Amino acid sequence: MLDGGRGRATDSSPPRGVTFEEFYAVTFQPLTIQVFAYTGDLAAAQDLVQEAFCRALARWKQVGGFDDPAAWVRRVAWNLATSRWRRARVAAQFARRHRPEHVAAPSPDRVALAQALSTLPPKLRRAVILHYLADLPISDIARQEGVAEGTVKSWLHHGRTALAAQLTDKEDHHG
Repeated sequence: MLDGGRGRATDSSPPRGVTFEEFYAVTFQPLTIQVFAYTGDLAAAQDLVQEAFCRALARWKQVGGFDDPAAWVRRVAWNLATSRWRRARVAAQFARRHRPEHVAAPSPDRVALAQALSTLPPKLRRAVILHYLADLPISDIARQEGVAEGTVKSWLHHGRTALAAQLTDKEDHHG
């Protein structure tokens, strides 16, 4: 677990004593990118991270005192994402296919990576995203997920292997 978000501070965490508004300004975009990589849906990622920040604001005196309040907000956002999937998997897939996107089209490499990530089991996907996109060390991921560091290393190995196979296979078919 996160130990209440009191783990090691990361680069995305503001120093103690910052206002909620300063914390939000520094951490909203990086957390949204991480949750987007996990969910594959930018609008859902923005909603989930926004809800996590609303919950942090309601407890800012406590959360703001953590060594790593961003870890607390990230964990809340992951939990919200998991709950959303459990409640409305079919509805979310339908909405994702039919929701107009008002953003620039992603590059072919980004599309391929997002597609490959979406095929990984959730635990492997979370580990890969947290390690390679959020730049979290294995020890922090293990603490967040409540598992041994060796388990995270195994997840990363299996995730990289699966991604490499998929991305290499796509290059072979398109190259």
